[in-house]
Order: sequence, then structure tokens, then C-alpha cells
Amino acid sequence: MPIVEPMNGDGSARVVVNDVEDAGIMELVGPSSIDSPSFRTSDTAESSISICDDQIAPLLIQSERPKINIFTISYPREKLNKEEVIRVVETDKSPFLQFIFWLWSGSRYSGLLCVVLSCTIYSMMEIVSDVFTAQSVPLFEIAFARCTVVLILSSVWIRKSGQPIFGPTSARKLLVLRALSGCISLLSFIYSIQRLPVSQAIILNFTAPIMASTVARVTLHEKLKIAEIGGLASSFFGVLFIFQPMVRTQGVFPSSIEVSESHIFAVLVGLFSSVASGVTYCLTRAGAKAADQPVLPVLSFALLASPAAAISTFAFENFVLPSFYSFLLMVVLGVLAFFAEITLAHGLQLEKTSRVANIQFIEVALSQFLGMGSSRIIPSFGRLVGCIIILISACCTMYIGPEKEIE
Repeated sequence: MPIVEPMNGDGSARVVVNDVEDAGIMELVGPSSIDSPSFRTSDTAESSISICDDQIAPLLIQSERPKINIFTISYPREKLNKEEVIRVVETDKSPFLQFIFWLWSGSRYSGLLCVVLSCTIYSMMEIVSDVFTAQSVPLFEIAFARCTVVLILSSVWIRKSGQPIFGPTSARKLLVLRALSGCISLLSFIYSIQRLPVSQAIILNFTAPIMASTVARVTLHEKLKIAEIGGLASSFFGVLFIFQPMVRTQGVFPSSIEVSESHIFAVLVGLFSSVASGVTYCLTRAGAKAADQPVLPVLSFALLASPAAAISTFAFENFVLPSFYSFLLMVVLGVLAFFAEITLAHGLQLEKTSRVANIQFIEVALSQFLGMGSSRIIPSFGRLVGCIIILISACCTMYIGPEKEIE
């Protein structure tokens, strides 16, 4: 910045020009010194004086400009070093990590593949819980342990990402509603599965994807196309084919003596659980998109479901102290449930609810194939037909869905 200083008392001026890169001192002659006899020689001197005055003026005006701060200075050498480090890190990534980053990056098929990964993890959870049998633990206690593990892991995830623990202000209402609907769906499902035959509870539970597509059409105004309706119907018929032996053995309803008001109430609670689960799908999608973070809907659900499951454990069941083996198994299942929930939430964030709902039926087919592979389930024609129907429907959804979205 130019600075004008008087010098020697004769009216001459010194203009010091400071720059970021160069610093120089330029001495200029002021008008008062020109009046001395040594400078009154010719008209040429007067013209040079006017030129000097014109050159001083813009220098003085520049002093009013703002000073250069540290945010305007670039450091090209450091940037090059950072780029080199990033390249080295990228080359050191394993193929598995590269696949995970690609899957999470939001590419063309990321949403549907995240749902497939979630279904695979849920199927693995079923196999792990069946193979590694432990002591009998009440369902509410299992739900409490699982929700607690999910709560801890999701809190650590949000802390590491540097985001607020309760999410942005604009998305908090959606997150609270998602937590309420998810908690109601969980508790009502546990109630119905304790009081209904397994075949009824499973069939009622797998009406949740259909409910989710219907609720998304009403609340989120998503277009439900004929192909998507056909895919959902085909997948549900595949579920009926798979569980046909159980329906024949246990019956759609128990004996006429047992059909009572309590049984009808349990069926209604199971239907209500499916509706609440469908609402939860839509709120998870809306909350994840509003917060731009799929872990926040999972965290909000765990914050409410964990204490609710703990209260239900002591209120409706007898608490059973788990052994170390049972406790370790519940922790492992809780970790798997955390990854299954965040991948499902990310899939809902990226894809339409109806497509995600149709892909969700893959969980049934994968569970059947894994059960047949481990000799826990006896293969039958109906099971194979049901699995093939579900896989064909899911493949059509994955093949047609992204193309239609791009158009």
C-alpha cells in the first residue's frame, strides 16, 4: 500500500510502494520543491510536473483498497502435495474398499445394490441366529440389545462425520416421525408374532413393501407404474409359493375353537404393523434426503426404540440374564443389523420406494437358498418356483428402473 511521508522539510514527498511480492521505495518530487529556482528553467519542466501529479494521484487512490488477507493467498506447492497423497491412497485401496466406495457414491445402480446388500445381511442374520443357537431370550430383550448396539454405532458414525447428532433443523420433524412410526411398527410386530402362527406372521410382515408403495404414492406423490405394480404382485405371490407348506400345515387360521377376539386382534395388530412399516419406509426416504445423511434416520429410530424395548422387557416379560455366548451373539447380530439398516436407508435415499420395496423380497429368496445350502430347509417345487419368481421380478426392477429414471 502506498504511504506518503514528508522529508527534509522542503515540501518534497516520499511515496513508499509496498506490494505482496516486491517492496520498493520511490522518491517523488512534490509541487512545493518545484517552485525553487533550480526547477524554474523551462516549460518542459512544468509539463513534467503535471505528469508527476497525474502519476501520484492514482497511487494515493489505491491506498483505499482493502488489504490482502490470508484467504486470498494460494499455496500451489501444498496443493500438489495433497494431490499426490490422495493418489497414493487411492492406489493403495483394496478392490473391496473400491467396491464399497463405488456402491456408496450414488452411481446409477447404487440405490438398488444397497438394498440388495441390506437383504443379504438380513439373510445372514437369520442364518447366524439359527446356526449359533443360544439360550432362549425374550423378543423384547433381543430388540433392546439390537437397538442399543445400533444406537452406539450410529452415534459414533455421526460424531466421526462431524454432523449434529440430531440432524439439521429442517429435517428434525421428519426424523422424529420416522422414529415414532418405526418404534410402533417394531413393538406391534413383536406382539403379533408372539400370538399368531408363524405362517400368518410372515405373510402379514411381507405385506409391508406393498403398503410402502401405496403410502409413497399418496404422501410422496411417487408415480406407481403398471410394471412396478406387477413386480410387487409377482414377488408377493412368490412369497406365498415359498410358505405354502407352512400354510397347509398350520392353516391360514387355527382351529375354530382358537379363533377368538384375541386372535382377530393379533391379526389386526399385524396389519397395523405392516402399515406402520410402510409409513416408516416413506419417512426414512424423506428424512434421509432432507438430512442428506442415511444414518440419521437410523439413529433417530434407535434413540426411541432402545428405551421403549427396555421398558417393554420389564413390563411384559421376565428379564433373562444372557450368558456370555448369548450376549456375544446379540452384539454380532446388532452390528449386522446396523449395516443392514444404513444400506437400506441409503437405498431409499437414492431410489423410489416402490423399487426398493420390490427388491426387499429378495431377502426371502436368499434366506431359502442359504437354508437349503445349510440343510436346514428341505427343497421343494413350490419353494424353488417362489424363489425364481422373486428373482425374476427383482431383476426386471433393476434392469428397467434406472433406465426409466434417466429418461
